[in-house]
Amino acid sequence: VRIVESGGNLVQAGGSLRLSCVASGFYSNNYATAWFRRAPGKGREGIACIVSSDGSTHYADSVKGRFTISSDDNAKNTVYLQMNAMEPEGTAVYYCAVGFFGGLCHLGATHDHWGQGTQVTVSS
Repeated sequence: VRIVESGGNLVQAGGSLRLSCVASGFYSNNYATAWFRRAPGKGREGIACIVSSDGSTHYADSVKGRFTISSDDNAKNTVYLQMNAMEPEGTAVYYCAVGFFGGLCHLGATHDHWGQGTQVTVSS
């Protein structure tokens, strides 16, 4: 299984950025893709997840209303994280992960496969 994130960049506070996650090497139509982030000196935080079978989503309170997770109908196993109204506290390495939870997504669960991460820096 291979997971590749892209789209990390430097952005000003209040700006927007879109991250992409492409997963390959597994065969399932019922899995969860989640975005996590780890800010400097802090623990890993699950921020959004989406279920492949029905598109249901779940967000952490810290990003609800500002971030949107979505899947690409035309590109199999591709998930995006649209980040709006970004805050300096959002500076972190953002990771994409895939897990198999029977049609649900759990930001607190142990995910099976992880990408290497992409750096997002929000300047104030």
